[in-house]
Amino acid sequence: MALRFVGIDPNSDTGQCPTVWVDEATSEVVIQGWLPDKEMLGECLATGPVPDTEGVVRIPARMVEILREACDAAERHNGGAGL
Repeated sequence: MALRFVGIDPNSDTGQCPTVWVDEATSEVVIQGWLPDKEMLGECLATGPVPDTEGVVRIPARMVEILREACDAAERHNGGAGL
């Protein structure tokens, strides 16, 4: 695994906030985020189950540019073939 740090929530004051990395070996975007509340999780589950090996996280809109950068980096490492 070759994780490359892309960015952290710009409003972070403790370093324990949503963070984004790119795994340069697999071209995957890796996200740390806030857990959803029960209502939000319920809405997510309305579209289908979340397997035990997956999770739902929330990322603030102020991190859109960080997410774009991560997606662009993952795509570049994937030879531009898309994710």
